[in-house]
Amino acid sequence: MTTTAAWQERWERSMLGNYGTPPIALVSGSGTHVTDADGREYLDLLGGIAVSAIGHAHPALVRAIADQAATLVHTSNLAIHPRGVELAERLIALSGWDARVFFAQDGATANEAALKIVRRHAAAQRPDGTRQRIVAMEGGFHGRTMGALAVTGNPAKRDPFAPFGHEVTFVPFGDAAAVEAAMGPDVAAVILEPVQGENGVIVPPPGFLGEVRAITRRHDALLVVDEVQSGMGRTGAWFASTAAGIVPDVMTLAKGIAGGLPLGAVLVTGPARDALRPGDHGTTFGGNPVACAAALAVIDTIERDGLLANARAQGAALAHGIRDLASPHIREVRGVGLWVGVEFTGPIAGAVEVALRARGVLVNAAKPQVLRLAPPLTITADEVTAFLRALEAALAEVP
Repeated sequence: MTTTAAWQERWERSMLGNYGTPPIALVSGSGTHVTDADGREYLDLLGGIAVSAIGHAHPALVRAIADQAATLVHTSNLAIHPRGVELAERLIALSGWDARVFFAQDGATANEAALKIVRRHAAAQRPDGTRQRIVAMEGGFHGRTMGALAVTGNPAKRDPFAPFGHEVTFVPFGDAAAVEAAMGPDVAAVILEPVQGENGVIVPPPGFLGEVRAITRRHDALLVVDEVQSGMGRTGAWFASTAAGIVPDVMTLAKGIAGGLPLGAVLVTGPARDALRPGDHGTTFGGNPVACAAALAVIDTIERDGLLANARAQGAALAHGIRDLASPHIREVRGVGLWVGVEFTGPIAGAVEVALRARGVLVNAAKPQVLRLAPPLTITADEVTAFLRALEAALAEVP
């Protein structure tokens, strides 16, 4: 029995079945590579699903975590700790907005906080409770907690857990006219992702975010932009919102913000900035000193090493290289920055994922016909070339 097989057996005896049994057991990582329990190395084109923004075991991240852990690990939310204030200030400066910040544990809890801000703001506008409806996008994904799941536009994920206590109208992603038609005096907010990651890296038409921003302003509703996957440099800009030239009322972050440690953030600007009052919301672990120190190291590294430019350059090389393979299996290559979706002509994404793993490359079949790529922002041109060779070979063996 291999070491991986031993871990799989122990997993099956001890873990709930919501994930199934993973095909690999990873024990270490360095840069854009990870190593499994059998000593096999993989080129990581998934990055923990857009989390390991500066790669695995980056010296700056390791040092920041170790130094902070040796100083102060936890305070509770009854005390200020410097790393949290410093991180909030950095995020506000990166956005360029007059914002305030709340720290959560992850993307779902950041979106839960955003929904409570929406509800509080709407109650201040309409104390009679007649403004609670939310407009969300078909195909969107905002998390698996009950509030976040309510606005997730994927019936397979959402419907088994209904009802939710939120009135939500779903409209086609990228259709500004449908957003306008769904609006009314009872709409408190529109929530969307700038690019739909879980839905297969779906990029909306140019100008869509700006049109929705204008629509929400006309109807005096909030705009909540979920940048859990798109934020922190994934698209080649700090935030897809700022790249699109818009200022949402609420923006949520997580994934790559702390390089692998659990952290989410909510930036709130405009009239909703003062929606929450003391006691309205809180968290035990969100924004703890170690996670905030890690996030500061991630930001410093992205800035110092020019990783936004690298994301744009290597993302373009990745997308162009896949198109240049001219495989009959490939229908479309889409994405922005180091966030690429490869849509196939049939449901072969799972088979391609397996074939690539056999060649020492990790990717993700986000949908039966779509492969999702979200490598560390540190990926090099040589590593992109190595992936393209592996993908060409994998596609050649898929029926």
